[in-house]
Amino acid sequence: MQVRVAIRRTVLTASAVSFALLATACGGGESGDEDKKAKGGAGAEKPAAKALSAGKLEKLVVTKDDLEDHEVKKPGKDEAFEPGSVSVEKAECKPVAQALSALPAGDPAATAQRLVVHKTKAAEKGMPSVEELGEMTEKQAEEATLDSLDITKTLTSLWSYDADGAEQALATLRKAGKKCAGGFTMTADGEKQQVTKVTEEKVSAGEDAVAWTIGTKQDGSAADTKVVVFRQGTTLAGFSSFNIASVTRGEDYKQPTALIDAQAAKLG
Repeated sequence: MQVRVAIRRTVLTASAVSFALLATACGGGESGDEDKKAKGGAGAEKPAAKALSAGKLEKLVVTKDDLEDHEVKKPGKDEAFEPGSVSVEKAECKPVAQALSALPAGDPAATAQRLVVHKTKAAEKGMPSVEELGEMTEKQAEEATLDSLDITKTLTSLWSYDADGAEQALATLRKAGKKCAGGFTMTADGEKQQVTKVTEEKVSAGEDAVAWTIGTKQDGSAADTKVVVFRQGTTLAGFSSFNIASVTRGEDYKQPTALIDAQAAKLG
């Protein structure tokens, strides 16, 4: 409800070494290094990357204009978790619980969030009428009712970090997903639930990404949630999705690829 660049160093020839030593002896080496630093050359330090502002994230988060047949809105208080409302029995599993609950790993400098809803054509029609149900067999009525609930809801989040915070947060998520694959117990808004599995999935988005199907069980009811987090620069985009009909049927369903692609396109 995720480029590493290999840096190759050339081997200096004996003549080049001799020339460098001669230049240093003449006092040119030190001033040369200073010139490079002054001009932003090889000896200069790159400034730390900056997080995007909250205002910038609000412009970059997906809107209804970016997605056909989707509803997009800011989530209400009863549709999103507040920071600090999620806890776990195993500390190493907290990043997974946070992502599942559409909360960030680490400490982002700015955030933005939307609730994105996609309905199939059957769901757009809504529940069958009493008259229509009366003309169906019990199985047909059940299927028609479930078809009307074929709705995927995704909490879509942008979290931006200073320096290498986004890379570190994604690395923490990946590590936690592997450590906690067998499940753990978590509490969200005072409600305890069991995470039964954290199954890795493939996703292609941004510069790096992680994706899971996370199984949960609460009061005997089981459900699967699709979780994707990808990085673009200093920003992470997170998606926590569930499909009502699939959860009810106990069937698997796909990641919200149209939404993920739209958000990746806006982040560039």
